[in-house]
Amino acid sequence: MYDPTQLRTFLAVAQTLSFTQAARRVGLRQSTVSQHVRRLEDATGRQLFTRDTHSVELTEDGEAMLGFARRILQVQEQATAFFTGTRVRGRLRFGASEDFVLTRLPEILEGFRYDHPEVDLELTVELSGTLHERLAAGKLDLVLAKRGPEDPRGELVWRDDLVWIGAERLRLDADRPVPLIVYPPPGITRARALQALEREGRDWRIACTSGSLNGLIAAARAGLGVMAHSRRLIPPGLFRLPDRAGLPDLGRIDFVLVHGPRRGTAEEAANALAAVILAGGERLRHRGG
Repeated sequence: MYDPTQLRTFLAVAQTLSFTQAARRVGLRQSTVSQHVRRLEDATGRQLFTRDTHSVELTEDGEAMLGFARRILQVQEQATAFFTGTRVRGRLRFGASEDFVLTRLPEILEGFRYDHPEVDLELTVELSGTLHERLAAGKLDLVLAKRGPEDPRGELVWRDDLVWIGAERLRLDADRPVPLIVYPPPGITRARALQALEREGRDWRIACTSGSLNGLIAAARAGLGVMAHSRRLIPPGLFRLPDRAGLPDLGRIDFVLVHGPRRGTAEEAANALAAVILAGGERLRHRGG
């Protein structure tokens, strides 16, 4: 049996990729966080992280443990709720960014509705920037979306590389402006792409704008241009552009859960759904079947 306390500490490190940030999140000393991870590695007989003075990364075994840990903790929470008779109810306004249209988020929401039939779940799918605005305006209770690099809000679900993608046969001319396929403002990936190109002094032009992920995918598959996208969520039929394409590095992007200010039943329902998403977070990195 794996110690739930160690599993929660492991998840905090895996989500933040920082022992220091993980310690702040779980309210422990950094030495205790390191001890929990070491004991979990001893229990599994596997190395879960590679770490040096500059970075922390999950190993392949760590990625596997990420899924197991979330499921173990989710089942524990479900059992506790069942035997204590806790029933979550009320209206929950949940917003998810366009990034999750092709993932297994529907499966997670279906499971949540099955476990919490008395929650009236209302789903809004929008651009991350728009979701953050609606949350701040009190129009949503919980948001699953990307956040900007300087934005401290939200609980990290996972961190990913932001990369350039396009059609397999797409070729860019170094002497011509980079053709961009982007969300409209306030799209976060749009802003990151424009900032990266302008920082490098690269000319660009907008080849397609769409508020729909499916619209962007169609334009990219047609070879109209390139788009900035999460590496782990690259849609079928599109490919990461190689380094020889000469496009600037886009850095990393954070996917987070952000709670709204409402209290009472909405807060309870939001906490329950957030726990389910964090427990099944690895499924969000895969396309739905």
